[in-house]
Amino acid sequence: MNKVKKQPYKKPQAVKDLEALAWEVKRQRFPDVPDYILVSEKYRDDSANGLTRCVIAYIRLRGGQAERINIMGRPIDQRKTFTDVLGHSRQIGSVKWIPGTSTRGSADISATIQGRSVKIEIKFGADRQSEAQRQYARDIEAAGGIYFVCKDFTSFVEWYSAKFGRAEQ
Repeated sequence: MNKVKKQPYKKPQAVKDLEALAWEVKRQRFPDVPDYILVSEKYRDDSANGLTRCVIAYIRLRGGQAERINIMGRPIDQRKTFTDVLGHSRQIGSVKWIPGTSTRGSADISATIQGRSVKIEIKFGADRQSEAQRQYARDIEAAGGIYFVCKDFTSFVEWYSAKFGRAEQ
């Protein structure tokens, strides 16, 4: 069998710029601390979680407010552990998930940028919007909010710059 060799991650310029921006903000916040003590933030956009982290960091570093929205629900642990007659530890039962109380189709990131309500849906790789997510997008836009589907960090930075400009901070 031939294994397909995965290409090593090559950081896009937008992610490098995010790291530089994070460093500059940290430098301004702690001007008296020597550079060798400050730890620089590392970002990657090669996974859905990494992309989400990049987007949230960028919005915050530009002076906006952003947070990740968890719509998973919560687990109810119904497992019980007991010791059988031979002294072995056994577990019975299962973990049951109950749905969250958030709106179906909610975006992954909720943000406020320059006083505007912005919802950002992260779609990585072959991931596509569900019908509930498309309806949520229509509802947000009908209410005067902004909705964006983010597929990569470079296009997000371009969209952000076109929509809000670069002068925020």
